[in-house]
Amino acid sequence: MIRKLSSGQYRLYSRKKNPKTGRRRNLGTFATREKAEAHERAVQYFKRH
Repeated sequence: MIRKLSSGQYRLYSRKKNPKTGRRRNLGTFATREKAEAHERAVQYFKRH
């Protein structure tokens, strides 16, 4: 899940909520949405391999 921050950056969050905190895990902050989407694809790839 990618959300735009008030600073204009994009943050990648995990799809599932963290059961301990009830919030989504921060998986990185990126300058552009394209970079965040590329990193999300990389995360999905490494989750499966």
